[in-house]
Amino acid sequence: MLASLAGDAQSYRVLLDEVAKLLRGYFLRRLADAHRGDADDLVQETLLALHTRRQTYEPDRPFTAWLHAIARYKLIDHFRRNRIRATVPLDDAEDLLTQDNADAAADRMDVDRLLQTIPEKSRDLIYRTKIEGQSIAEVAQSTGLSESLVKVSIHRGLKAIAAKLRGQTADDDK
Repeated sequence: MLASLAGDAQSYRVLLDEVAKLLRGYFLRRLADAHRGDADDLVQETLLALHTRRQTYEPDRPFTAWLHAIARYKLIDHFRRNRIRATVPLDDAEDLLTQDNADAAADRMDVDRLLQTIPEKSRDLIYRTKIEGQSIAEVAQSTGLSESLVKVSIHRGLKAIAAKLRGQTADDDK
C-alpha cells in the first residue's frame, strides 16, 4: 500500500490482486450458503472503496485493520440492503463467542517478518511506538535517546520496509 501511494502502479496492481483473494475468503466465511454468490460483488465493492478512499489511509497505522474496517462496513451494508438477519440455533451460540484469530495471526506474522529485515535499533523503536503504542517521549526516556533521534530512526526503518516492499534497497532511493 505504501508503494502504491507513492505512485508505483505495479505495486498497486499486486496489492489489489492479493487483497481480492483475502476479501473473497473473508466474505465467503461470513455469508450463508444462499448468499455466497454475493461474495464477488462484495469484493468488487470493497476494492472500489479501497481505491476511492486510498488517500485516507494513514501509513503509520496497520493496513489490514483499515482494509478490514472497509470490508466489514461493506458486509453490513449488504446485510441491511438485502434485509439479511443472522440467526443461529441456541445450541450453536457458543461458536459465536469464539474469535477467529487466523487473520490477526497472519497479519502479525507479516509484520514480524518485515520488522526482521531492518536493523534492530529501528525495529525496536517501531515495535514500541507503532505496535505497543508508546509515545515518542516515553521511548526516548526509556532508551536514553533524544526524541528527534527516535523519530529519525523510526522514519528510516519505515522507509527501509517500504523500499523492501517495492523490491528496492534503502540505498536505491538516494
